[in-house]
Amino acid sequence: MGYSSNKVSRRRFIRDGAALTAVAAAPYVIPSGVLAAEGRPGANDRIGIGMIGTGRQARAYNTPQFLKMPDVRIVAVCDVDSWRLGNAQRQVEKWYAKNKPSGAYRGCRTYADFHDILAREDIDAVMISTPDHWHVPMALAAFEAGKDVSLEKPVTRTIAEGRKLSDMAAKRNRVFRVDSELRSYRHIVRAAELIRNGRIGKVHAVTVGVPGSDVGCSPQPEMPVPKELDYERWQGPAPRAPYTEYRVHKPNAYERPGWMRHLFYCDGMITNWTTHWNDGAMWCADLERTGPVEIEATGSYPPPESFWNVLLEFEVKMRFANGVRWIYRTERPYFKIEGSEGWVYADYKKLQAEPASLLDSVIGPNETRFQVKSDKQDFIDCVKTREETLEPAEVGHRVTSLGHLGHIAIQLGRKLKWDPRQERFLDNDAANAMIDQPVHSPRPG
Repeated sequence: MGYSSNKVSRRRFIRDGAALTAVAAAPYVIPSGVLAAEGRPGANDRIGIGMIGTGRQARAYNTPQFLKMPDVRIVAVCDVDSWRLGNAQRQVEKWYAKNKPSGAYRGCRTYADFHDILAREDIDAVMISTPDHWHVPMALAAFEAGKDVSLEKPVTRTIAEGRKLSDMAAKRNRVFRVDSELRSYRHIVRAAELIRNGRIGKVHAVTVGVPGSDVGCSPQPEMPVPKELDYERWQGPAPRAPYTEYRVHKPNAYERPGWMRHLFYCDGMITNWTTHWNDGAMWCADLERTGPVEIEATGSYPPPESFWNVLLEFEVKMRFANGVRWIYRTERPYFKIEGSEGWVYADYKKLQAEPASLLDSVIGPNETRFQVKSDKQDFIDCVKTREETLEPAEVGHRVTSLGHLGHIAIQLGRKLKWDPRQERFLDNDAANAMIDQPVHSPRPG
């Protein structure tokens, strides 16, 4: 890539000098144009990125967004599927070739082992877009290697993983961003500003809806592993099981993968979508760094003979220490936050309020305000400034824990009491045993 000695010095500052930078408790907003002259990043401001995981999410969303950022250069891609890996390399090099006088670019390396990406000195940060069971192991390894991390959601498979992720990010002074975009929607930012600044009074009730999961499917017989897939590496920390297409993903395609519906690798919608709409609601209600004190939940799994076995539907009822009642259920994507003086409703398309005049309220210069920016830009800005992102590891952990807490309550079939400070269940050994164990099968019976 032709990095200058100034680039190396900047990278060394980011890695070694980060220990001198206090992590702010509140999100820091960097004004546009302060990173380099005339608001454009110079050569020494460019951030080297490694893409770990090049499947559907990376190809359609994560890679294109980073490619469009002039202060970023994707220098390497990694995947255990060689067909996807080759496509990712061509996607990157085709984009950068457009700006070369020669019309050619050959600067993106490929790797099957993510450790090889972490070993590269010219990579400042990684974007992890792998199946869920790999998220935390890869993120922790990246922290140890001195890399900043943007991590696909849900960021964890257990509550204990989340605590370890957050603690390690702080210990290693790493910048971390949950790769979730709801806080980048202008009307969601507006909702957060209205509620955080007291326009609906004291919050007392929150309802969050998300889609249900797919129906189950019949098991497939064991199949030959496709020649392009390193299945052993793909399984990684998951239980060993025979290869089938329904277990992994369709070969030579980018369809929604089977692993998203199997409890060996993913918890399904209860954690996948909590990182969208529970995240937005926890942000608005200023509860993103704590958790509930009571949880009760119901849910239904596919029939026992089904191969895909994540929850089909669920309803989780929670209470926070400040009295807020919280309902999280399968329905449609939205949240509604009710306060003593009104309510705010948001879905993907609109923001509504009662009274409607709330939407015309002006946020003053001394009130809480948030800048609208993409999740990727938030991450890259903070890689440069060493400030905390809008969704750091602690927030990602707490938000994802709502899904885990609900799932544990469904598994045990009883109301649970939770201490959000100690992150332990009160007087329930069975529940505490599940804090560090992924759910690998539907609840018996």
